[in-house]
Amino acid sequence: MQTRGSDVIVVGGGLVGAAIAHGLRGEGLDTVLLDEGDIAFRASRGNFGLVWVQSKGFGAPWYQRWTRGSAGEWPGLAADLAARTGIDTALQQPGGVHLCLSEQEFEDRGRRMAQMQVEAGNFGLEYRMIRRDELAEMLPGLGPSVVGASWSPYDGHASPLALLQALHRAFTEAGGAYVPNAKVTGGTAAPNDFRVETAAGTFAAPRIVLAAGLGNADLAPVFGLNTPVRPQRGQILVTERARTVLPMPCTTIRQTGEGTIMLGDSMEEVGFDTRQSPPVMAQVAQRAALSFPWIAELNIVRAWSALRVMAPDGLPIYDQSERFPGAFTANCHSGVTLAGAHARLLAPMIARGVLDPVLDPFSAKRFDVPRAA
Repeated sequence: MQTRGSDVIVVGGGLVGAAIAHGLRGEGLDTVLLDEGDIAFRASRGNFGLVWVQSKGFGAPWYQRWTRGSAGEWPGLAADLAARTGIDTALQQPGGVHLCLSEQEFEDRGRRMAQMQVEAGNFGLEYRMIRRDELAEMLPGLGPSVVGASWSPYDGHASPLALLQALHRAFTEAGGAYVPNAKVTGGTAAPNDFRVETAAGTFAAPRIVLAAGLGNADLAPVFGLNTPVRPQRGQILVTERARTVLPMPCTTIRQTGEGTIMLGDSMEEVGFDTRQSPPVMAQVAQRAALSFPWIAELNIVRAWSALRVMAPDGLPIYDQSERFPGAFTANCHSGVTLAGAHARLLAPMIARGVLDPVLDPFSAKRFDVPRAA
């Protein structure tokens, strides 16, 4: 079978890989996007859909800056995708709230936000801690169990499925090569010379980007990289459609453009198990009903679980191989939030062949354990 050559290969057709591939094609690179297909775990299809800033970067201000930067790039990305494809990604950025159901939660949240503001330094972090009476005017039908919330102006939400469809369509209509059912089964690496074997053929390029989610753990060593990622299960419930009630998203509750209410936020360390757990689903539903009692009157029409891509410290991993320059990796559990950064900030770096120092703290070198003397 003939080898297909290009400027860059992107391995992984989910939100991370598709956003990077879209950005690379926009930089004028002949780009091949290899997608494993429906046998993949498909974290992108299970995404909750938040474009979320206020909770990101506790103890890691570089992550806060990267997330804020991505949220700032989102309007441009959404407008560009709409103009190219006609697909509305349903982006709304009205700000967002994290609800607190006890005084202890409220106090803990206040301390956390204050520390993040200090860590932000000159970069700044705008937020407010809001008590229940004021919050009830912002969020109709707020339950009596809610004592308050943290609010930030940076937060929003979008449709993960519309975003994924728009990225793929924009990429292919701009001349990018999308190859489905192309699980990487082998590869070779040399500086700026990479080949991968797939069921769909052999592909070669002077640059390669590993954006295969949990698959990166096995792929990375072939290309001189380290991506110690693990699965973390999350479960989501979706109600029937309701009239528009929620003017802004909450950390665990959001109303979609179609009117359905999405409930989520479970974090389960169960390996590669994608089954649903009724006790966890009940906890998710109970917290939602305490937050907004009217939600209990709605029927649940869909439910699913998905696996997040988690590094040991929960932060993204971005790296270029020192052994094989031209090989990059991108890993995160926030494919929607970071889509703006991946398409409009990270992709130009990869096109230039070097990651900016702003990404140095995200290197997997942070997990290296110094050898004892």
